[in-house]
Amino acid sequence: MERAEYERLRWRCIRRGLLELDLKLTRFLDQEFEKLTDEEVEAFKRMADMDDLECWKLIVSDQVPSDPHEAAVLAKVRKC
Repeated sequence: MERAEYERLRWRCIRRGLLELDLKLTRFLDQEFEKLTDEEVEAFKRMADMDDLECWKLIVSDQVPSDPHEAAVLAKVRKC
């Protein structure tokens, strides 16, 4: 992935309203971004577009999205 795309996503992740979510998403990007497929990057963008509380509830719940790319990204985010 391009460095500029990483920086744009990271900026979106640190400008959230929930500190715990900021930390979780930026840690994930820092550790995993280079390993993501294009489909997983798109899935992460959709996650980043979610409302803060909705996104946080998804991360801390045992819910699994039906989309396999979203499920893969969510599993990786949860591990960070």
